[in-house]
Amino acid sequence: LTGSDTVDFPIKFTPKKAGCYHCQILLKSSYDIRVYEIECVVNAEQADAQLEFLAPAYQTVTQEIPISNISSEDWRFEAVLEGQCFHGPPVINVPVGETVPYLLTFKPIAEC
Repeated sequence: LTGSDTVDFPIKFTPKKAGCYHCQILLKSSYDIRVYEIECVVNAEQADAQLEFLAPAYQTVTQEIPISNISSEDWRFEAVLEGQCFHGPPVINVPVGETVPYLLTFKPIAEC
């Protein structure tokens, strides 16, 4: 090496879907052996969504929003609801390979 303690080691990673990918890289020379463990977490593209609630005045409407976990780890979500009259569980757990509905409820206290 010429005055530097680092060497570039480019890696190309092309995942086919969201998930957690593990890899080990073994580098050997006649003087040294090194093992590097790499973990890459790939998230699905974010999609914008919009829900429209139509309900008679003062009546409650509940919408089931399916949350599908196609990753290799269990998920735990904390929900933060903004806006008046919306209610839902503060926490939802989605095990690997399952789909769990998030129950979002709109309970108006006035015509709006």
